[in-house]
Amino acid sequence: MRLVAFGALKTIIPAGGGWRDLAPGVSVGDLLEMLCREGLTDAAALHSAAVAVNQQYSPRTCILHDGDEVAILPPVSGGLDAAKPSIPLIALVREPIDAVAIERAIKSGADGAVCVFDGIVRDNSRGRQTLHLDYEAYDEMALQRMQLLRTEAIEHFAVRDVAIVHRLGRLTVGETSVFIAVASAHRDAAFDACRWVIDTLKKTVPIWKKEQFVDGAAWADGEPFPEDLAGSAP
Repeated sequence: MRLVAFGALKTIIPAGGGWRDLAPGVSVGDLLEMLCREGLTDAAALHSAAVAVNQQYSPRTCILHDGDEVAILPPVSGGLDAAKPSIPLIALVREPIDAVAIERAIKSGADGAVCVFDGIVRDNSRGRQTLHLDYEAYDEMALQRMQLLRTEAIEHFAVRDVAIVHRLGRLTVGETSVFIAVASAHRDAAFDACRWVIDTLKKTVPIWKKEQFVDGAAWADGEPFPEDLAGSAP
C-alpha cells in the first residue's frame, strides 16, 4: 500500500517513504489508528481529514488491499472542451491564468449570460500581512473532482457549460488563484451555479494553500469536509 498526504498532514509520511505492508482485512480506520499510535500526527488532525483510496473518497470501513494508494487529505481551503481544444476548461496550471481567454472560449451564441468568479491573492489574512501563497494539490483526484463539479453544475442548474481553472505553485499578491466561468441562457442560473461551484470546490477538491506572512508561515485552515466525506475520529 502506498500512503500519501498533503498540506499540514505531510508529517505522517515517514522519512523512508510512504510504502507499507498491511495485514489482510485492515480498514482505513485501522490505518488511521496506527498513524495515531505512531505519533506522526494527532487524532484531532485525522478527525477532520478525509481519506481517498485510489483517488476516490472512502469511508473508514473501507478494506485496504495490496497496491492501493491511500491519500490522507486535510480540509481543502482539468479535461478539454471538445469544441475549443486549445483552451482547457477544467485544469490545474502553474502559469498565470488567462482569464480573458477562458471567458472567450466558454461563450456561445446561445448564452444570455456568463458569470465569473475570479479568486485573487490578497495582501492580508487574519490580521497578518501576506507575502505570497503556495498552492499544492492531489492532482489526479483534484481534476476528477473538478470535472464532477462541472457535470453536476450543468445538470442541477441547467447551465450550458462551466470552466474551472486553479493555479498551483507560488502566487504573489494580486494574482488569480482560481477562475470559474459559467455560461447560461439565463443570468439567475449562471449566478447560482457559479456560487455553488466555488463553495463546493473549497470543501471537496483536494487543493491546499500555505500562507507566507511577514512573521512566519502556516497552512491555511480549510473548511470542514461535508459529513459524508469526513469520517469519525479514529
